[in-house]
Amino acid sequence: MAEATVIIEGMSCMHCVGRVKKAIDNLAGITGSNVEVGKAVVSFDESKVSQTDIEAAITKAGYKIKP
Repeated sequence: MAEATVIIEGMSCMHCVGRVKKAIDNLAGITGSNVEVGKAVVSFDESKVSQTDIEAAITKAGYKIKP
């Protein structure tokens, strides 16, 4: 099990939080996520999903990842 904190740009409201949470939680291998405006803390099974996959899902949902 792994945990990653992803800093996200472009989020401003609870709608954004819901959209990002849905994008993350729809990935196979996610065991937990805590999303707030500007940040997501995600627990995941590295054998099923990577941090890169999580970041790609957030980007696809319309937000930018801050390095």
